[in-house]
Amino acid sequence: MPDWGKFKPAWQISKLEMCDPFGWHNLDKAKLDDIRTKLSQFESMTIIEIFVKGKHHHHSIPVEDLEAPAKKRLAELNLPDVEELHRLRLTGKERVWGILAQNVIQLLWWDPDHEVCLSDKPNT
Repeated sequence: MPDWGKFKPAWQISKLEMCDPFGWHNLDKAKLDDIRTKLSQFESMTIIEIFVKGKHHHHSIPVEDLEAPAKKRLAELNLPDVEELHRLRLTGKERVWGILAQNVIQLLWWDPDHEVCLSDKPNT
């Protein structure tokens, strides 16, 4: 991983989705506070710590491995150069999805039910 892997993450919200199927628009204040707390905990870590050392929970997923609704939404967003998305696991099912560009994570989707990319593992 390049030197930027030693940097702490920064968040961009310009691509934050506010529509179905994976939008942030349905969050209540308590859940949003919970997510903010968890994301702020990542700010004490480096990109390497998050996505290399923590790769079991937080990692990239190739676009071709996403479920059909996620692929469709990406196509609608006209992001043809995006080959993979990065996910941050917050709980057993809850995920935050984004696009990693160096140490900047462009937040994209809130996935409370683990539907962007299904898993065969129990409790995920």
